[in-house]
Amino acid sequence: MIALFVVLVIAVLAVMLLLQAIRILREYERGVVFTLGRYTGVKGPGLILLIPIVQQMVKVSLRTVVLDVPSQDVISRDNVSVKVSAVVYFRVIDPDKAIIQVQDFLFATSQLSQTTLRSVLGKHELDEMLAERDKLNHDVREILDSQTVAWGVKVANVEIKHVDINESMIRAIARQAEAERARRARVINALGERQAADTLAEAAGVLAKQPGAMQLRYFSTLQDIGVDKNTTVVFPLPIEMIEGLGRHASKT
Repeated sequence: MIALFVVLVIAVLAVMLLLQAIRILREYERGVVFTLGRYTGVKGPGLILLIPIVQQMVKVSLRTVVLDVPSQDVISRDNVSVKVSAVVYFRVIDPDKAIIQVQDFLFATSQLSQTTLRSVLGKHELDEMLAERDKLNHDVREILDSQTVAWGVKVANVEIKHVDINESMIRAIARQAEAERARRARVINALGERQAADTLAEAAGVLAKQPGAMQLRYFSTLQDIGVDKNTTVVFPLPIEMIEGLGRHASKT
């Protein structure tokens, strides 16, 4: 009985050691292996065999991580307080660095994203935040990528989601936009008046060279007015004609 019990214990221990020695990693996973505490390589994917107790393995996912950067209070270069949120896309490209060089690469990347977002946006004015998001996204990504490469992390993209402005600043921006539209309307109106004046001056020059052209234009205007049957047309007589008729009557 004692021998049978010893055999069962040995069998159970062997099975437990075998289970600890066998690891299966998925296609997107890698295993960072440590032998007696020292880094000995990266294994995977597929079936991995480890020496129980002597070797330990830390699994790392190589899939893209979508990190939501919470809303950050930012003061722009023109002293406007805004709240900005963003999303960061990154993935691990060197599993050994991601485990050895930093304690928690997810937390470290999150904190670095928040501080970088505040630092970069604080160097720009509010109008640039609203109109030049692509440039700001590129700047934030470049800074993040240059610092996370030491952790084996590659930042693929950064997208600014929201730029929230307080109500008083929204009203100020609305007034500014309204004033800008009014300015443009006045400029367009002035340009139209100038073009009309230039055209009228050119037309007056042409009519001055051809006296009969004024009479033709006058008849054309009367024709346009006569289209409406309810219109009464008054024919003005030139002063020269009246004086001529007076002189003719005095002679007779």
